[in-house]
Amino acid sequence: MRVLMLGWEFPPHISGGLGTACYGMTRGLARHGVDVHFVLPRLRGDSGGMDSHLRLLSASGTQVTSETARTLSRASLELWQKRIAVHYVDSLLLAYDTEESYAERYRLLQGMNRRTGYEERYEVHSDMVELQGDYGPDLMTEVYRYSKAAAALALTEFSQKGFDVIHAHDWMTYPAGMLAKAVTGKPLVVHLHATEYDRSGENVNPAVAAVERAGLHAADLVIAVSHLTRNVAIRRYGVPPERVVVVHNAVSRRDAGHRYTVPAMCRHEKRVLFLGRVTFQKGPDYFVEAARLVLDTMPNVRFIMAGNGDMLPRMVRRVSQLRMGNRFHFTGFMRGAEVDHMYAISDLYVMPSVSEPFGIAPLEAVLYDVPVLLSRQSGVAEILRNALKVDFWDVREMANKICAVLSYPRLSAEMVKNCHEELKAITWDKAAQGVLNAYHTVCRR
Repeated sequence: MRVLMLGWEFPPHISGGLGTACYGMTRGLARHGVDVHFVLPRLRGDSGGMDSHLRLLSASGTQVTSETARTLSRASLELWQKRIAVHYVDSLLLAYDTEESYAERYRLLQGMNRRTGYEERYEVHSDMVELQGDYGPDLMTEVYRYSKAAAALALTEFSQKGFDVIHAHDWMTYPAGMLAKAVTGKPLVVHLHATEYDRSGENVNPAVAAVERAGLHAADLVIAVSHLTRNVAIRRYGVPPERVVVVHNAVSRRDAGHRYTVPAMCRHEKRVLFLGRVTFQKGPDYFVEAARLVLDTMPNVRFIMAGNGDMLPRMVRRVSQLRMGNRFHFTGFMRGAEVDHMYAISDLYVMPSVSEPFGIAPLEAVLYDVPVLLSRQSGVAEILRNALKVDFWDVREMANKICAVLSYPRLSAEMVKNCHEELKAITWDKAAQGVLNAYHTVCRR
């Protein structure tokens, strides 16, 4: 089976769990004999050394011929004007507005209106699509242009050998999947790794939510990473339940925990780790508040917040207000060996997410023999049953469980042992089989 897979990031260039999940999933599919062609916005110079199990393609630089441009223009008109419609109501004015802030918001809105296809739909000449391939300030334009380039690749690159299924990961590639389906007639599977309601709560970005809704309804089948996420797709977006299946993520096996030794200077204190994006979705503020309660009882504990995000400045200020800067450290964004080392020197990993569709990091922590404390509002809690769990908002209970794990080594060891047993059944091969079943379902239809 040949699959045209559309993604936004892939190792070694990742900013979160999406790239890690795509890497593990494609390796599992390759072992099942699936021929994967993975389209990224732009390939970096060092991309490809670890990717022999699939073919990586760059959407940037795609040549769009006159004939292809005409085909894409008709499909784009349908997609961006009728299926992905964003309606703005009320005034742009906000409290504490200034002339400068109003003008900036008006400029952004005008840019959004221009990016709905009205200008580019008339292009019928040969064109070279160039993409930056990152999460820049003009992301929606990148999403639109990526959709054109990916659909052009679907028409040209695979016109001779063909492919069986289009597989789009997360909202930024849904328009590309929809456009590729429109111009090729191939079935579309969309992978729901997270929703705008997970990322933003009730303050959703209407443009992003519109893209998600359109992609989920255009798909022949939706793969959700957890039952929690499946329920969001059904309840928030009205996707028919029979069109949403659950395939849990997994973790890659590696020689973890043996490449690093804990420095002697770290052995006299306990270390508690938060590792992830410092954003609303991940609940960093609850971690900070729980840390203060723990330090009131156990002053010889060190808390580490590894990651970056829009809430980081606020967390730094809050730690300063609580006067625990000497026991709380911010490392910034980490990757690769830095992450491995951080797991290895930690005594507990805490994931206090407000809404976590899955969460691969706790599985990685277990590989390093680190016990984990999970938010009950997380998808990984569905399969990691021997981890401790707490409601994200209950900081006192979170603090109590942190103290319990740090105070009782036998409890910590038993948690790690039981979670290791569970990991034996949490593999990318098993996840890939679930994805392959989804492919066969849409192909039979």
